[in-house]
Amino acid sequence: MKLVIFGLTISSSWGNGHATLWRGLTRNLGAMGWDVVFFERDVSFYAGARDCDHVPGGGELVLYGDWDNVRAKARQHLREADAAIVTSYCPDGVAATEELLASRCPRRIFYDLDTPVTLDNLAAGRETAYIGADGLRGFDLVLSFTGGPALDILRDKLGARRVAPLYGHVDPDVHRPMPKDPRFAADLSYLGTYAEDRQAMLETLFVEPARLRPDLRFVIGGAQYPENFPWTSNIYFVRHLPPPDHAAFFSSGRITLNVTRAAMARMGWCPSGRLFEAAACGAPIVSDDFPGLSDFFTPGEDIIVAHSAADTLAALDRDDAELAAIARRARARVLDEHTSRQRARELANLIAGIRATAPTMET
Repeated sequence: MKLVIFGLTISSSWGNGHATLWRGLTRNLGAMGWDVVFFERDVSFYAGARDCDHVPGGGELVLYGDWDNVRAKARQHLREADAAIVTSYCPDGVAATEELLASRCPRRIFYDLDTPVTLDNLAAGRETAYIGADGLRGFDLVLSFTGGPALDILRDKLGARRVAPLYGHVDPDVHRPMPKDPRFAADLSYLGTYAEDRQAMLETLFVEPARLRPDLRFVIGGAQYPENFPWTSNIYFVRHLPPPDHAAFFSSGRITLNVTRAAMARMGWCPSGRLFEAAACGAPIVSDDFPGLSDFFTPGEDIIVAHSAADTLAALDRDDAELAAIARRARARVLDEHTSRQRARELANLIAGIRATAPTMET
């Protein structure tokens, strides 16, 4: 099977959650015998922080500067493809959709890895640059990083004919327990790109506990943090961590924190890939709450849910044996249910379930 993807990025994990997910999927699709071609616009924002120069699994990475210059190559690959995917935040999503729907590619898919943002824009009447005026009506299948009610909205409001969730996942070959690294030693760690819409919760569950416990060490890893972030003397910052360092980061803290972006939390059923990564590394996790969380983890058994600074402090006061037991259960569950290999198989099965169709004309 040949799969063509028009996406945001696979070459750089800087400031986005797409790249790591695609690396896990393509590595496992390649192991299943799939031929994957990934089209990525070569933008300076990612070029300056590129941490992968290929498509894992033996696929082809097509970096291009201008859509018009790569259009012919896209058409050629679409002629040969068994399936093709356009993703959310693809810089040329509308143009790629037009080419895909006009081609003879028999299975046409849209994958929204940012469904809450898409639906927030829709509700507010804002333009969504990666979805054209016809919505999602032309696709044979629409995949969503978010489940629950979001699937009905994609169908009812954007015209998706067939929808299915394809949740986040973790590659256990990349994210696994590692020796502790003193650079990342922490009583509480947090890994995530700065986002204004989770700042309030981050201050509640991370910054305020740091203020209240100056004797403890708190570490943030990520990118795009502003100068006016409310740092304290016991919060240490590690600028952007490439994926090869994530496992050591999660393995080096006593507890790690997950904070969900506000739109994702409101919509629910949208677990961050960081949750699965941290669990696979054997880290005890404290997380904010959101609808559907219990479909992925069991609060109190394999994850600790916090609503306030007091909840975070209570987690920090738990003994090491209790935290280790929680972490073991989380890791076992993730390896059983949420690996990149399992998601690749889900994707392959969903694609196989599409009845191959094609328009009568090709441009």
